Amino acid sequence: MNILKTEADYINILLVEDNPADVYLTKESIKDSEIPHNFYSVGDGDEAMAYLRRANGYVDAVTPDIIMLDLNLPKKTGFEVLAEIKQDPDLSRIPVIILTTSTIEQDVEKAYNLSAGYYMFKPLDPEQFSTVINMLKDAGSL
Repeated sequence: MNILKTEADYINILLVEDNPADVYLTKESIKDSEIPHNFYSVGDGDEAMAYLRRANGYVDAVTPDIIMLDLNLPKKTGFEVLAEIKQDPDLSRIPVIILTTSTIEQDVEKAYNLSAGYYMFKPLDPEQFSTVINMLKDAGSL
């Protein structure tokens, strides 16, 4: 018997990533994780904040349940976006997963000091993603 999932069962994921190849790979990894989801992406830090604040053409944007954020973005860095999200009372409770190629210890520390929920390295591993999502669910963050 195949039970259809309702929209409430789906996790809304916003990926903030400027590299189209990384967007594709991340989208495929999330799909491979078999977690029911809706996937949205934007290409730079300014666009991310416009999306989250429903400005500049994003008036109908879906509030994400989770944000996956690259650190190396044009216009506004991932650190700047993370800081703005965590300082905004309307956005601060959304879990942010840093998804980056940076293995620099200072970047990891800075991300966690800015209240990132998790720090993952590219390429995204579907199993690792599933584990993180389940941890966030268990913690009541999703």
